[in-house]
Amino acid sequence: MNLSVKAEYALLALLDLAMQPQGEPVRIAEIAKRQKIPQKFLELILASLKQGGFVVSRRGAEGGYLLARPPESITVGEVIRYIDGAKNQNHRKRGESPFSHLWQRVDEAVSAVVDRTNFAELARNWQERQAKYVPNWEI
Repeated sequence: MNLSVKAEYALLALLDLAMQPQGEPVRIAEIAKRQKIPQKFLELILASLKQGGFVVSRRGAEGGYLLARPPESITVGEVIRYIDGAKNQNHRKRGESPFSHLWQRVDEAVSAVVDRTNFAELARNWQERQAKYVPNWEI
């Protein structure tokens, strides 16, 4: 599966939001800094994700972005399809070849994985993996 940079950044932004306390808006600059995404590009991505119903925004001093739905209900697959659309469909040569059926099964397997993976699960797994690498400075 080949993802566009825009799709990768969209996934990172949504993961970042999923890892924040629920109900607390997050500023674009904070997401951009943590995820190393150019802020101007992130603004465009979040505007697109807002149109797609993945995030909502709040204005004002305490404003920012929040997930529009619980992270359990947003899958990686739906975000990829929204951002990249049909571009992510397999564009191998059409027609019968010795590998046609194999590539179709591979595509179906990848789709099944991303469609079963939600942002709550991703956030939980990432936080658990990061906790394993906390240095212990006891002497």
